[in-house]
This record gives sequence, structure tokens and C-alpha cells, in this order.
Amino acid sequence: MRSSLEIHDLGSGENRLLYATDRLIEAPNWSPDGRFLVFNGDGRLWRLDLDGTAEPAAIDTGFAVDCNNDHGISPDGRTLVISDATETGRSCIYTLPVAGGTPRRVTARTPSYWHGWSPDGATLAYCAERGGAFDIHTVPVAGGEEARLTDGKGESDGPDYTPDGRWIWFNSSRSGHMQLWRMRADGAALERMTDDDRSNWFPHPSPDGASVLFLAYAAGVEGHPRDHEVELRLMDAAGSEARTLVALFGGQGSINVPCWAPDGRRFAFVRYGRP
Repeated sequence: MRSSLEIHDLGSGENRLLYATDRLIEAPNWSPDGRFLVFNGDGRLWRLDLDGTAEPAAIDTGFAVDCNNDHGISPDGRTLVISDATETGRSCIYTLPVAGGTPRRVTARTPSYWHGWSPDGATLAYCAERGGAFDIHTVPVAGGEEARLTDGKGESDGPDYTPDGRWIWFNSSRSGHMQLWRMRADGAALERMTDDDRSNWFPHPSPDGASVLFLAYAAGVEGHPRDHEVELRLMDAAGSEARTLVALFGGQGSINVPCWAPDGRRFAFVRYGRP
């Protein structure tokens, strides 16, 4: 499978290819200082500097060599968060220094899949399966008791904070098929934000909080599979004026985790080659 790591520029509407490989890579994060991207591939995390470096460099994640596509960077740029199954056989959340090092376990229960970091750096938001239901949870970065924010109605996934920390956006099938929702950071004031026939996933509020980027599958697509015709769409934070920015062959791995540039004018994504 051929993977293309690209950047979309909102101003010009153009896509720029950064890196292409015959390997499967997924889920780019943009560093808070704007200098590099992090993505996963072959169970590891990789760093691609944006100074013209042609090849990515592996990040030392210690014993964690079964990393999935749910990873990110702390707001201060000093810490990585990863979701890895090496130790437990099911996805578990860990943190480690951004330059690499020994992972420190955060979530006691599995499976847990990271998706959002609160702007104050204190809390992680994630999707977790508990008792047969996939719901949104939070936990202090330092570790401790997790808080369940959604109630088992449908499948809920992909939580990401607004830049003011007041809201968590996520996707849920609680209405019958996958749509975008938001709630207060404590789980209150649940509000549906899209209402169409597409299957909408992985909302990412922009750095200025004015808009939300998300992944849209065609009507009737179940789950978030790879290798589908999908759209990367942008709508305002009030839930209106959605428009398609990029149509591509992608899906799982394209924008699973926060991928905005810190300036809010660009975002990174992965495109896959058609058979």
C-alpha cells in the first residue's frame, strides 16, 4: 500500500506532498512549534522535520512497539501521548518525552484509545470500551480514576477539545448513524452538530476555535475503514456551512488525531493509493 503524507493550505486550496512511501503510515500530528510532524507506521512513531528533511526518523518509544494511530503531542510540546498494545495485548495510553524515552502508563483499564489533550495540559480525553460499550472518557495526565462522559448510547469516539477547553467534540452513532456532537468538558450540555446522511468522524476544532475539520464517509459506511472514497470537510463551530476541502481515497489513518498547524492555516493528512 502506498501512503502519501500531505498538507492542505486553506488559503490556496492546494495540497502539498511531503512524503510518500510504499509502507502504511497514519495519523499525522503537527508539533505546537510548527517545526515537525509525528505519524505512526509499522507499530512505531516517526518524526518528519519540516525543514526540507527528506526522510522521517524513528522516535524511541522504549518497549512500546505496537503503537496504533491514536497519538499526539502535549500543548507545551514537551510530551508525547501514545496508544500501544505491547504490554497488555490491548490498547493502553502512555506518555513519554517528545524526543523519545520510556513510556509511563496512564490508563489502568484497556482498551483505551487517546484522542484529545486539554489546552491546560492537565487532562486526556479518549475512547474506551467498557462493558461492551465504546464511550468517551477523561483521565488526569498524571494518572488516576477515569471519568466516563457519555452513556453507552451507540458508539462514541474521537474526542477533541476546543482551544478554550470548554467543549469536547466527538462522533457518535447515538442518533442512528455516525454524526458529530459536542459536550461540555464535564460531559454536560450534549449537542448534535451535524445532521446529514454521511457517516462523519474525527472532528478537530481549529486553533482559533472558529471551525471544525472532520472526515466524512458516504452514507451507509459502518465504522471507520481504510481504503474508501472520503472527504475532508470544514464547517464553522456553530455546525453550519460545511464544505468539502479534499476528496481522497483514505479513511482510517487519514486524520484520526489532531492535525492542525499551529497557525490554523494548514492541516496534515494521509492519502492512500488506489488498488
